[in-house]
Amino acid sequence: MPRWKALPDELDPQVREFATQLRRLVDRSGLSVAALSDRTGYSKTSWERYLGGRLLAPKGAIVALAEVTGTNPVHLTTMWELAERAWSRSEQRHDMTMEAIRIAQARAALGEFGAPPATSASAAGSGSGAKAPRRAGSAVAAPGIAGPAGVSPTIPPQPTAPDANRREGTGSRGPAAPRGGPAAAGSGRRRLTMFLAGAVGVVVVIAAVFFLTGNDSGGKKNQGGTASAAPSTGAGTSLPAGVKCAGAGCTGKDAEAMGCSGDLVTTAKTATVGATTLEVRYSRACGAAWGRITGAARGDSVRVTAGTTTERGDITATGDTIAYTPMVAVKDATEAKACATLASGRTGCTT
Repeated sequence: MPRWKALPDELDPQVREFATQLRRLVDRSGLSVAALSDRTGYSKTSWERYLGGRLLAPKGAIVALAEVTGTNPVHLTTMWELAERAWSRSEQRHDMTMEAIRIAQARAALGEFGAPPATSASAAGSGSGAKAPRRAGSAVAAPGIAGPAGVSPTIPPQPTAPDANRREGTGSRGPAAPRGGPAAAGSGRRRLTMFLAGAVGVVVVIAAVFFLTGNDSGGKKNQGGTASAAPSTGAGTSLPAGVKCAGAGCTGKDAEAMGCSGDLVTTAKTATVGATTLEVRYSRACGAAWGRITGAARGDSVRVTAGTTTERGDITATGDTIAYTPMVAVKDATEAKACATLASGRTGCTT
């Protein structure tokens, strides 16, 4: 009897119950995981994930398990449907959490760009402080003015003041007044104005980037309709580890080779054509879907369609029971439709 590892603590109770029932069926059958893989056509690694609670088994795998263990498939698929709803809810909660993290990071980034204008107060102070030498240049010195060239103690001396004093050979306020006069004050104000304008420009550019990448129509206006990444992944967001494509970049490519299968895939739609199970497989991380048939035979084929794009997969070797198509880019799983054509001539499609 297999010695199962403890199921993950974070599993939804309905998913946990379903995984426990699968373990009991396997235990009663006396099959090892390797033998279960041979009998059902699903890999040993996949069954380890299904039975370990790390991945929800697709409906095709459940029907195959019921067949090899002599279990009523109706009761088992009923429990699977409940588990699938719970699994989908968990995925939605995870997506919302990741979205909240991205929003927090964006706000933090905008906050960092907003910090420099606060330091401009010192620049503003310097600009306004430049007026002190101008007042000091009047007939009566302003109260509180002291230091070289009549500069206020609270305002750092202008870099040119010591040079001016040395050139003029005196610390009197008379020669320093032209240095700290209207020209210096105007220069300080211009520097402050340019600094503030630059800071505001940076904030506007960042806001525009977030607006354009977060809005479909805005992105099309900005990029001329280029769609290099699936909407679900978000523009500018790095792909999960091992994933090699997203959106349109996945069309026509193998899901397993591109890292879009495994833990990242769910069964979006399913149908039965004779004894064959037909599925639409969907990867949210890759923004792509593909068709798959299990329990099939040589000569059977499957195709998946999304918009005007169609991909096809065939079973050509004797003994093979599984075939799947290359991927097609989709915004969500509802855009994809899978159809099967059996060697017997029987056909069927997902709804």
